[in-house]
Amino acid sequence: MTGKIIKGIAGFYYVQIKGQGLYECKARGVFRKEGIKPLVGDIVDIEVISSEEMTGNVISVHDRTNTLIRPSVANVDQALIVFAAKNPKPNFNLLDRFLVMMEYQNLPVVICFNKTDLSSADYFDELEDVYSSAGYNLLFTSAKTGEGYKDLIGILDNKTTVVAGPSGVGKSSLINTLQSDVTMETGEISKKLGRGRHTTRHSEIIPIAGCNGNIIDTPGFSAINVPNIEKEDIGRCYPEFREPSGKCYFTGCSHINEPDCEVKRLVDDGHISGVRYDNYVKIYEELAERHR
Repeated sequence: MTGKIIKGIAGFYYVQIKGQGLYECKARGVFRKEGIKPLVGDIVDIEVISSEEMTGNVISVHDRTNTLIRPSVANVDQALIVFAAKNPKPNFNLLDRFLVMMEYQNLPVVICFNKTDLSSADYFDELEDVYSSAGYNLLFTSAKTGEGYKDLIGILDNKTTVVAGPSGVGKSSLINTLQSDVTMETGEISKKLGRGRHTTRHSEIIPIAGCNGNIIDTPGFSAINVPNIEKEDIGRCYPEFREPSGKCYFTGCSHINEPDCEVKRLVDDGHISGVRYDNYVKIYEELAERHR
């Protein structure tokens, strides 16, 4: 039978088979030999061990449309990165690291600033100046008041979206709102998986109430190490750098120490965010040190 892995934990893979239910599976040893690890979001074939206990083995993984490194998921359409507008104040270095990872993996990103009920409109304008000007789609939400909920549903409709963000930003509350009216079948799946309203510890696919989308909830993070990519590739992961890079005097300009750098000129003129640029330099230098 063929189904989708909706959760993986401690070597077990929970595979949803359409019209059949949820099977608890182990992966065959051949995966370890071939260096393949099944991921949440994978379409897989399973062999049934027990129809009564609904157990089986994952025997093959279908071709993936994409694979993310962190969080480790497959076959997603976009990423929704959730930070709090306040309490805690956004860590822009952490946010930019995540954005670099998604850009490197060619995955569209929507930035969601939650807890808008705790902050002011002026601060939202500041966030817009930094990230909308960089080309990102921003969304402001409040799980408490429901602000932005309809816009969020529109963004998630007909897509599989991986949702990620630091702990304490209200991600779980936002996701609970999105699944508040899901079907009884989903409720039964949740019961079998033992999923409650506690902090997420594992990636898991959740149907969204009120639309045809799915979200993949992932564990919160407090730090991100940018994957082992070349420092020269970091500039390509900043959308606002791409066009001006072609006007830099030096081909392959790092936008740090070279003269006649168009990116640095735009930073000095205020057309590119100084916050974003400072984080770029930190990530670049970190990768340079790593490769020494």
